[in-house]
Amino acid sequence: MNDLNYYGVALGAVSFLIIGIFHPLVIKGEYYLGKKMAWIFLFMGLITSILSLIVNNTFGSISLGVFGFSSFWGIKEIYEQIERVKEGRYPKNPNRKY
Repeated sequence: MNDLNYYGVALGAVSFLIIGIFHPLVIKGEYYLGKKMAWIFLFMGLITSILSLIVNNTFGSISLGVFGFSSFWGIKEIYEQIERVKEGRYPKNPNRKY
C-alpha cells in the first residue's frame, strides 16, 4: 500500500470538480452577463495558465492548467449557451435584450 501513487486519482477528482463547477458557471454567467462572460473566462484562463507555468508544485501546476483550459473551453460554451437560450432550452434573462 505504501507504493501507491495517489496523484492520478487526486488529479482526476480535481479535474472532475473543476469541470463540474464550470457547467453552472457557464449557465449563470450567460444568464446574468451574456457575452461579457467570455472575457472573464479568457482572463481567468490566461491568469491560471501563466500561474501553472510558474508554480513549482506539480500537482498545483496541473490543477491550474486544467482550470485554465477549462476556462478557455468555457468561452466556446458561452456562445453555445447563447444559442441554447435562443432555441428555448434555457430561460432568457428578462432584463436583457436578445
